[in-house]
Amino acid sequence: MKYHLVSLGCQMNASDGERVRSVIENMGYQWTDNEDEANLIGILACSVRQNAIDKVYCKIHKWNLWKNKRNLITFVSGCILPSDLDKFLKLFDIIFQMKDLPNLPEMIQQYGITTAVGLQQGFDAHNENISEFWNVKPDYSTKFEAFVPIQNGCDKFCSFCAVPYTRGREVSRPSADIIQEVKSLVNRGFKSITLLGQNVNSYGLDKKGDEIDFPELLRKIGQLGLEMKSEFWLYFTSPHPRDMTDEVIEVIAQYKCLAKQIHLPLQSGDEKVLIHMNRKHGLEKYRQIVQTIKRLIPEATLFTDIIVGFTGENEEQFENTRKAMNEFKYNMAYIAMYSPRPGALSHRWFDDIPRDVKKERHHILTEDLKVHSKNYNLSMVDKSFRVLVKSQARHDGYLTGLTEGRINVRFLSTNESLIGEFVDVKITSASDFSVEGDLITCKEYIS
Repeated sequence: MKYHLVSLGCQMNASDGERVRSVIENMGYQWTDNEDEANLIGILACSVRQNAIDKVYCKIHKWNLWKNKRNLITFVSGCILPSDLDKFLKLFDIIFQMKDLPNLPEMIQQYGITTAVGLQQGFDAHNENISEFWNVKPDYSTKFEAFVPIQNGCDKFCSFCAVPYTRGREVSRPSADIIQEVKSLVNRGFKSITLLGQNVNSYGLDKKGDEIDFPELLRKIGQLGLEMKSEFWLYFTSPHPRDMTDEVIEVIAQYKCLAKQIHLPLQSGDEKVLIHMNRKHGLEKYRQIVQTIKRLIPEATLFTDIIVGFTGENEEQFENTRKAMNEFKYNMAYIAMYSPRPGALSHRWFDDIPRDVKKERHHILTEDLKVHSKNYNLSMVDKSFRVLVKSQARHDGYLTGLTEGRINVRFLSTNESLIGEFVDVKITSASDFSVEGDLITCKEYIS
């Protein structure tokens, strides 16, 4: 029996997918890259983005046609809004919430599901028994990169976002379990580990003093890195500027294993738009955080998220976002054209920015980003950087990887045994979003 799984949306769904695969494979199913030959096909949906939901409908339409020719069970989970859930109930054989993942084998064996009413009630209690899901051992996608969830849900209620309605309120995973999972990964040779949460820097706040906070969690992992004498890079995503403290940045600066790369979502560079988005932070607060990063970790790269064409965004407000882009000089920005999602507050508002205007603003901002990204990449030329090799490059004879700051690097080599290892590369040239260099050595880590 074979299975296939499609994960859409953010890294949280990708991480959840690793635990889903583990449960299915423990049932005796074998993975296949070819969904045409699978007996069990699942998809982790993302109601946060319309294009991701469109992909779900496209997939399930095709899969249901296949049922006329062979036995096939389909399931869906992930971030699902009630409006999408009602439609999925008629299309998929099995629908479950992540907290119920341990019960998936029973659902498949019975080839049935709870009633629509019962399922809706289950989705209302988003994080009840979430610890049972966290206790599932994941089937990691690679032998050198791993995602470690540290919380689920969100309390921020940004007006454009549906996550609080798809994953519920914030719940923090026990720190002892997080640290143990990180330790186990390092012992097994993993080189890149990312802590995941909708708002990682609010970790522990829901426990009212019964759990450590995010800076202390990072400190404990940093100390773990010193004690284990193993080379790895620890990342986290995504923090919210509202909860970002100097202490977090100070801890990152203190420990070698805490990667010097920070993803700090901006969303907009205009004060009124930020208020409209219910971000609960202003540009000055954001500016102070970036200044602290530059002061304490000058070598750190800075990534962000930006939305263009949010409801009511005029030309002046978009220009303010351009000014912010040019002030903070991001290494990478994930720029999205706004689309209203049912469940989010902004869905009630008229989407008054034409799509062609959104596309133009996306293009302009991308061109601005290219300038700053390339300038930084040019500054890397003639310098040597530690690189985690990830895969073969698209061009024959090359390997590709990432620096600690997550800058894409490619270098001439056909030695596939380097994939998943650290190497040193001297940068020889730079382009908009990547650099190229010469392999120096694959020396051992020295603390």
